[in-house]
Amino acid sequence: MKIKQIRNATLVVEYAGKKFLIDPMLAEKGTYPPFPNSPRQDQNNPLVSLPTSIENIIQNIDAVIVTHLHLDHFDEAAQKILPKEIKMFVQNEEDATEVRNVGFQNVEVLQEDTVFEGIQLIKTKGQHGRGEILKLAGLVCGVVFRHPSEKTLYVAGDTVWYDAVQEVISTNKPEIIAVNGGDNQFFEGGSLIMGKEDIYEVYKAAPNAKIIVSHMEAVNHWNLSKKELKSFIDEKEISSTVLVPEDGESYTF
Repeated sequence: MKIKQIRNATLVVEYAGKKFLIDPMLAEKGTYPPFPNSPRQDQNNPLVSLPTSIENIIQNIDAVIVTHLHLDHFDEAAQKILPKEIKMFVQNEEDATEVRNVGFQNVEVLQEDTVFEGIQLIKTKGQHGRGEILKLAGLVCGVVFRHPSEKTLYVAGDTVWYDAVQEVISTNKPEIIAVNGGDNQFFEGGSLIMGKEDIYEVYKAAPNAKIIVSHMEAVNHWNLSKKELKSFIDEKEISSTVLVPEDGESYTF
């Protein structure tokens, strides 16, 4: 498999001969206002440009997986740019209705036993924060990829570390794990996605897996920098296991 970090949580995953686009945020730098009640109110989103052209990103994509419909995972640009007949996977019927309403015709709700072109796609639970903020953050999912010719991949999505993530790792024993790790926060309510201690818990649960940390430094409410995370994983002596890609960087497993 090949996993390419695009920007924010947007990944291109080549797996068992098929190419998946995950959580596409495709707008030009500075298109949207900053998320309110959070740092960097003087900076519009996305904070950084795409590392390559739109054409390069969406070329030969077989399917799109949208873990939830927040702007930084499925934006207006993606809604306009992506072909309306492309295969779309979403987390539930509510999201499917919204995606169909913007014109997509081939939308499927992920299940725990979805199969696409011989690839098993297992929808996993996620928790987009802790406590009261969950009412605001809403429902999210992740997905496990399985195929006899590939290592098992777990894309965790927008979740903090909690028991369901532990359960996914224990049950599926993924060899590659992609987590969203910018510790994004509003001024109140705490972490919405993983911070460095959450990432360390993932490592402890799967010490033999390669862990890719996505969703960093691309929208205004980030709270954990790549530099700080790299320093942390150096201190823990896990830098060969926990990978912190630059936008445009890819890994082959």
